[in-house]
Amino acid sequence: VQLQASGGGLVQAGGSLRLSCAASGRFFSINDMYWTRQSPGNQREFVARITSDGPTNYADSVKGRFTISRDNDKNTVYLQMNSLKSEDTAVYYCNADVRVRPGVNTNYWGQGTQVTVSS
Repeated sequence: VQLQASGGGLVQAGGSLRLSCAASGRFFSINDMYWTRQSPGNQREFVARITSDGPTNYADSVKGRFTISRDNDKNTVYLQMNSLKSEDTAVYYCNADVRVRPGVNTNYWGQGTQVTVSS
């Protein structure tokens, strides 16, 4: 199973970006999907989570600005980021709890995509 993240880049403060993360390979289903981020000198932190049937959770720092969504037919999770701030600058990672076969779940991580917000 591989997760391929894309969509990062350089954007001015107040702007928007949309990240995507597609899962590929052989698996039974995908449960929860997540976005986390890590900026230089800081620990990786939770950004957002979406369950297989839709409920979401967000870090307080991104509530009201970021939206996580998924397309189960495409095995893809998205992160729409609006009203970006300089403190959102980080490498963004997706990860997913994948049911590789009935009764066996494994967590997989994507490679990360850089988001840089200029002030």
